[in-house]
Amino acid sequence: MLKPIAIATAVCGTLDILFAMILTMTLGKGDIPAMLRFVASGPFPAATEMGTGGAILGLLVHFALMAAMVTALVLLIRWRPVLLDTPIRTGVAYGVITYFVMNWLVVPLRFDAPLPLKPMQLATQLFAHIVLVGLPTALITNRYLRR
Repeated sequence: MLKPIAIATAVCGTLDILFAMILTMTLGKGDIPAMLRFVASGPFPAATEMGTGGAILGLLVHFALMAAMVTALVLLIRWRPVLLDTPIRTGVAYGVITYFVMNWLVVPLRFDAPLPLKPMQLATQLFAHIVLVGLPTALITNRYLRR
């Protein structure tokens, strides 16, 4: 069970952070270290003032969050193996769930972010959670847990 978690965390975490970097460069202020420090500031508010160390911490926080999201789906699939029969549907559904948890619960509670999201934010966040997190996690888990 650890192998699909490790692989999916690495794959999804890398895809998602690369997407965040692309968005930062194209739609944001272009400051990737600042974006990473902002990620770290969730659990470590002082990270925004930590320079390179704060950016590295942001990368670690990002992969820790990804590991938690991946682990939750792998455990759910292990508990309900019937989900292995529909990995695409499972991945899309899980992506939507992670979108709502992160954008309507975690981020607003931590950062007092306004809701609802703007259309571009909604589109990019749904894309990231469904295509870069939910689907790869479900497909990788399917590959390793299918009997």
